[in-house]
Amino acid sequence: MKVHHLNCGTMRLPFATYVCHVLLIETAAAGLVLVDCGFGLADIADPAGRLGPSRFMNRPILDPAETAVRQLAGLGYAPEDVRYIVATHLDGDHIGGMADFPHATLHVTAAEALGAMHEPTWQERNRFRPGLWAHRPKIVEYAPEGESWRGFTARELTEISPGIVLIPMPGHTRGHAAVAVDAGHRWVLHCGDAFLHPGRLDGSPVPRMHALAENLLAHDRAVMHANQARLAELYRSSGPDLLMVCAHDPGMLEDAVATA
Repeated sequence: MKVHHLNCGTMRLPFATYVCHVLLIETAAAGLVLVDCGFGLADIADPAGRLGPSRFMNRPILDPAETAVRQLAGLGYAPEDVRYIVATHLDGDHIGGMADFPHATLHVTAAEALGAMHEPTWQERNRFRPGLWAHRPKIVEYAPEGESWRGFTARELTEISPGIVLIPMPGHTRGHAAVAVDAGHRWVLHCGDAFLHPGRLDGSPVPRMHALAENLLAHDRAVMHANQARLAELYRSSGPDLLMVCAHDPGMLEDAVATA
């Protein structure tokens, strides 16, 4: 499978510039697959209604040229070519662009769908924006399975394509997940918002504001930090056959593009 690394939303937070790192996967038989989809055209048309108060902290640029649907058009693809969207979680900066692909099926952990769509707590009701799925996409939910991917409980999404693996990694949200993709010459592990700075993997200093943002946004801080420790162990024990990225670090996106 060929994997493209896209920035589908630049955000200028008070302490850093973030990207929205999206994977575009070209499969042999299943058409196009997106891992997350960043912001979309509907978000640009109605940021108050779709993004809510979080836009004042994230301060997204909301440039139509950065949307996944426009970037795919530049590669010669139509919206209906995207058949599947695999979401790390359901925050707006990760699925705002979903409405641009109305034919795509959303794949997500059952825990994330429960917290965002079915039985949200009051904190989750304040966090998630139901308007992002008001176009009524088909949704496939996955419970944790007993398979293993490099030591993590995982579910290979063979109904989409072999080599795409959903890995429950809660903490940031109730049902947050990472997604591993076999790109042929290496695996790409998209960790979503499991961490916000590469220092969580390589041991370099994590700026205080990044750490504060992780904790403020976490559904369960203890679980999040435990998963960060497991990811750091995987990073130390792996070689060039694995590329690990998070959703928002611009340096990780640059490295991924340069080595794709």
